[in-house]
Parts: sequence; structure tokens; C-alpha cells
Amino acid sequence: MPNDTAAPPKKTLCREDLRARILRGDLAPGAELDETRLAGDYGLSRTPLREVFRALAGQGYLSLQSNRGTRVAALDTEVLRGLFQAAPLILAGTARLAAQNRTAGQIAALKSVQRALAQAIAAEDAPRAALEDHGFHTLVGEMAGNAYLAQALDRMLVDLTRLGQGLYRPETKKARKLLKKALQQHEALIVAIESQDPEEAVAVALAHWSLSQDEITRALTPDPVPHDIAPVPQV
Repeated sequence: MPNDTAAPPKKTLCREDLRARILRGDLAPGAELDETRLAGDYGLSRTPLREVFRALAGQGYLSLQSNRGTRVAALDTEVLRGLFQAAPLILAGTARLAAQNRTAGQIAALKSVQRALAQAIAAEDAPRAALEDHGFHTLVGEMAGNAYLAQALDRMLVDLTRLGQGLYRPETKKARKLLKKALQQHEALIVAIESQDPEEAVAVALAHWSLSQDEITRALTPDPVPHDIAPVPQV
């Protein structure tokens, strides 16, 4: 009989750990990965490790370049421009469909992640908070039930989570108020989705994006966001 308690394969553990390290910022954008060291760390040979690299590259976490090795995906001006243009469209569409299609079980799961996020913030555990926030928005995407939107959302969240790290490390009273407001917006989004109110869900999602966009813009020093980025479109 199969062993339900068997440990996940080493490749799976490697992939999920590298994914978390990238989202937390432990592996910085543009950082080169040492294939030999990582193979030893995870107990993998080169071939399965490279398979992990290819999988993560396909999801937007890594960049595979000939003669330049494997690097963490960059966060440059081009990435920012694309993110700032696409994010409100993706988030609004996802929120609308989530409110229309959510199930009771998904709402319960979303509330559980929200509690975990609140606990991480209270404990001032920024890396954990970033991962919980990532999980929150991933769940909203699953609620939407649209494979095209889910793929776009998953790709966007790789960059958005990395760029939003500063929100979970508030150093001023104003920053702490922003973090509290972001958490309240999550609560409001849960209410709108649970109530199956698509218009309210979209409004909250766009307000939450506006807060995130402002925080990212402030954090980009000395490399500001390009001035020609399109304004947030109305949805």
C-alpha cells in the first residue's frame, strides 16, 4: 500500500524551497545560482536540479541564459512598466470572478490564510508575511476559476511579492498605518467575495493595488519608476 506520510521527493522540496527563498528576497533579483553548491545542499544531481531550474524559469522565478548560468529573475524598469500596466487589470478581473464563483470551502481557506498573515504581521515576521500575502492572492485566483487569469496572476505575483517586501518591514508610524490598512483591505475583499458582490470586490482590489503601487514606488530608490507608466485604468 502507498505510504501517505512519505516525504516529498527531493526535487519537490528543492523547487518549493527555492521558490520561497526568491519570494522572501533571500535570493535577490539578478543573483546567480551556484549549481554545484545547490546540488549538494538539496542532495540532487545536476540533471534533476536543472529540471527544477527550468520549471521555476517557466513560472517567472529564474532566468536561464546561455553562457551566463542561472539567475534569479530581474526586477528592472521593463518589468516594472509591464507590472504596473497589467496588475490592475488582472487583479480586478480575478476579484470579479472570485466573487461570482467562490465556494464556502474556499472562503474558509482564505480566512485561514488571512489569520496566518495577521499573526505574521503581529510577530513582525516579514518573510512569513510576504509568503502568506502571496498565498492569499493565489487563493483568490483559484476562486476565480479561470485558467487564463490564474496563469497571469501567478506570474504577476512572483514580481509583486518580491517588490512588496518593504510593506512588511514598517519603520515609521505612517508605514505601520499603511500595513494596517492593507490588512483591512484584505478583510474587506473577503467580505465582498463571500457576499458575492463583484463590483465591491473590484473596488477593494483596485484600492489595494493602489496602496501597493504607492509603496513600491516609494521603495524604488535610487531607481524610480519610469514616468511613462500608464495610469491605473478604470475597470
